[in-house]
Amino acid sequence: MIGLIPLCFGLALACWPAAPTRLHAAVERPAVKRRKAWWPLAWFLPAAVAWPLAGPGGVVAAGVLTVAFRQEWLAHRRASAGLTLAGHSATALRTMVAELRAGAHPVLAAEAAADAVPALSDELRALAGAARLDTELPAPGLPGLADAWTLGRRFGLPLADVLEAARRDVEAGLSFGRRMRAKLAGPRASAVVLTGLPALCLLLGESMGARPLHVLTGTVPGQLLLVVGALFLWAGTTWCRSLAR
Repeated sequence: MIGLIPLCFGLALACWPAAPTRLHAAVERPAVKRRKAWWPLAWFLPAAVAWPLAGPGGVVAAGVLTVAFRQEWLAHRRASAGLTLAGHSATALRTMVAELRAGAHPVLAAEAAADAVPALSDELRALAGAARLDTELPAPGLPGLADAWTLGRRFGLPLADVLEAARRDVEAGLSFGRRMRAKLAGPRASAVVLTGLPALCLLLGESMGARPLHVLTGTVPGQLLLVVGALFLWAGTTWCRSLAR
C-alpha cells in the first residue's frame, strides 16, 4: 500500500500537460474574440429613450425596431465579410500556386501566402504547421483550400493543379456574388425607402395638423397601433431580406 503512493505520484507527473510550443501555437486555432462590454447598451438605449417620449408602446416598438435594424446590419456585414474572405482566399491560392510551380515546398508556399495575405495569416500558418506534422489541416475559415490540400496529399495529385482548380472555383463564386450584389442594389434601395415611408407620413401628418404623434403616444389605441406598426416594419424587412437572399 505504501508503494502505491509514489507510483500514483509518478503517474500524475507523467500525465502533467506540457507547456505549448511554438509549433503547437501555429497549429492551434486562434482564440475567438470576446464580445465588447458595451453591446447591451446598444440594445437598451433606444428603449430607454423611447420610454419618456412614447410610453410603454414606444418602448416595445423601439425594441422591435432595434432588432430589425440589427438583423439588417448583421446580414449586410455577413455578405460583405463573405465577399472579402473569398477575395483573400483567391489571392492566397494564387500565391501558393505560383510558389509551387516555381518549385517551392508546400509548407513554404503556405508561409509565402500568409505573408502575402495578412488577413488570413493565422489560418495559412496553421496549414503550414499541420503540414509539417503531417496531420489534418484545421482551417475552418478556408475550407476550400484545406479540402484541396487534403485531396492532393491523399491521392497523390499535383498540388499546384488542385489548388489552381480551387482558385478558379473561388474566383467564379466571387464574381457571381459581386454581380448578384450589384443587381440587388436597386431592390434593396427600394426596400429601404418603403421602410422609411411611415416616418415620412408621420411628419406629413404633423405638418397638416392631424397630430398623429399625439395619437400614438397619448392614447391606448395609439400605443397598440405603434406596436403593431413596428411589428409590421420588422416583418417587412425580414421578408425583403429573405427575398434578396
